[in-house]
Amino acid sequence: MNIRPYSASDWNRVCEIHDAARRDELAAAGLEAAYLTLAETAANEGFHDYTIRVAEIGGTIAGFVAFTSEELAWLYVDPAWYRRGIGTALIRAALGETRAPLDAEVLAGNDAAVALYRRSGFAVAGHANGRMPGNERFTVSVTVLSHPGTV
Repeated sequence: MNIRPYSASDWNRVCEIHDAARRDELAAAGLEAAYLTLAETAANEGFHDYTIRVAEIGGTIAGFVAFTSEELAWLYVDPAWYRRGIGTALIRAALGETRAPLDAEVLAGNDAAVALYRRSGFAVAGHANGRMPGNERFTVSVTVLSHPGTV
């Protein structure tokens, strides 16, 4: 697996991954009706303002992570590649680059994602309620997770 910087030529594949995995994420939270594509929400959510890394396997992008020095905001893996260590590798890449404490939010009901973050050293810091970023018509509950950063 190769973790590398995102390039504009990756856009279509990143959209495919997001759109497929987002359906699973929303289904786990009982929010299927809130689905919007990445193309529909990227500008509103400032997607390209984040540092973005992709995980490539055999020349195919299998997942991506987008983060700042304070937040791991986007983590998606192609459903065909679930449970093969890609999410873990992407989290480690973000932590390795920031070397700072990071927060993440996971939709309530997405127990697999919470478990992934916890295995990667995040701890549950609390819960919050609010409007869904990118589709503010919907209210959401999230699990807030924090990582202390690396030294």
